[in-house]
Amino acid sequence: MNERSKVLEEAINLINGDREKDYGAPSKNFQTIADMWSAYLGYGVSARDVCNMMALLKIARLKNGQSRDSSLDGAAYLALGFEVGEC
Repeated sequence: MNERSKVLEEAINLINGDREKDYGAPSKNFQTIADMWSAYLGYGVSARDVCNMMALLKIARLKNGQSRDSSLDGAAYLALGFEVGEC
């Protein structure tokens, strides 16, 4: 298996593993974050926005050099953003 497949497989395991037990259903968790960010910012933010902005945070960190953790998390946030955007 090549590295890109390994990274994606690890991301799949992250978003389908213990994190849901720890943080609850992604749609509910990201909506809670969106509600808090919306209150803080004074305008509406969606659960999908949260996922996309978290992915951007990981991409910003990657500007400083390659990081498996940031790559895994970025891929996971983008996949979750697609899912919560479909709800």
